[in-house]
Amino acid sequence: MAELPLLGALALELRVYGDASVCSTLDVSTAAVDATLGELYFNPTQRFSDQEWLFVYAHELLHVALMHHARLRGRDPLLWNLAADFVINAWLLEMGVGSPPAIGVLFDPTLKGLSVEDVYDLIARQPRKFKGARTFRGGECDVLWSNPRRGMGPAHVFRGDVQTLDDVYRRCLAAGLRCTTPGRGLVPRGMLEEIESLFCPPVPRDVELAQWMEEHVPYPRDPRRSYARASRRQSSTPDIPRPARYIPQQERDACTFGVILDTSGSMDRAMLGRALGAIASFAESRDVPAVRVVQCDARPYDRGVMSPSELRGAVTIRGRGGTVLQPAIGYLCGRTDFPAAAPIMILTDGLCESTIVCPREHCFVLPRGGWPTNFVTTAPVFRVLKYSEDD
Repeated sequence: MAELPLLGALALELRVYGDASVCSTLDVSTAAVDATLGELYFNPTQRFSDQEWLFVYAHELLHVALMHHARLRGRDPLLWNLAADFVINAWLLEMGVGSPPAIGVLFDPTLKGLSVEDVYDLIARQPRKFKGARTFRGGECDVLWSNPRRGMGPAHVFRGDVQTLDDVYRRCLAAGLRCTTPGRGLVPRGMLEEIESLFCPPVPRDVELAQWMEEHVPYPRDPRRSYARASRRQSSTPDIPRPARYIPQQERDACTFGVILDTSGSMDRAMLGRALGAIASFAESRDVPAVRVVQCDARPYDRGVMSPSELRGAVTIRGRGGTVLQPAIGYLCGRTDFPAAAPIMILTDGLCESTIVCPREHCFVLPRGGWPTNFVTTAPVFRVLKYSEDD
């Protein structure tokens, strides 16, 4: 409360465990935090000074305060954890909270001012460089997403005015934020901006998808006129030549996108119908004249170029086997008749291989509120498909 009142109220909500046996079970070399259980773990076998423990304690509190457990969103957990560590440690050093432990901490002055998402994008491009980097837990994430203690019953009693632990954390952080004078003290502005962003209502996923389409799928320009082809109204005035309107092929290519549709057995017919309808809606919203569709279970089935109106009609589905999406991605990206700059939209239920590599801009469209994805990707993941008509 004295050193960092911003986190004081939050610290009261987290239980602290300094049990060596628990740390051994969780493989915690120094410290770790489980925001879902509201528990902090410190290994008492580490001989740190009080100032070093203060640094570690504030570090773990900031993981919870900034909701790093809830902002993973399909990213690689370890790289996301390392990115968060770089940002947190820079802030703590700038504020002078405690002192870094002698075992070393992740710190790079060239990353100053970047958000966790920005740092993640940088290190995700060269993951081998950070292969030996260590968190306070050791070689694994000190933000625990899979904790064997979760089967031991609830670790927190909820109050009547909140529904989840995340609500508790936000309320405590809001209380600490009120105690912090804007523009004064040692709290970095970047930290305050990140905290303030947690209280903004989230952007709906369909809006996020529209923004992605806006960025990567441009609108076709106004049609040009050409006398090489007669206008449809030419017959009404045979003596007056009328040019026809047309859009050049290169502009048509720039205003299209590819679609890889998961047609494995886990995608039922109703879900496939809603997925095809969603593709048509996305295309019509951008005035896309045609979409290149590839169906896929464990092998690709090229449906060729389809107009939005064709997608709303009767479409033959091929596949219904197991799910392996990588062959379809490789097939579509390797086609010479598919524009080199066109992005790819992958519609799936998430039950696919763990590693998916796409060399061009792409995104994943999944059902709303579905089970967690078992693949790791840096691409945007939008949960906008309906499970049923009542959604």
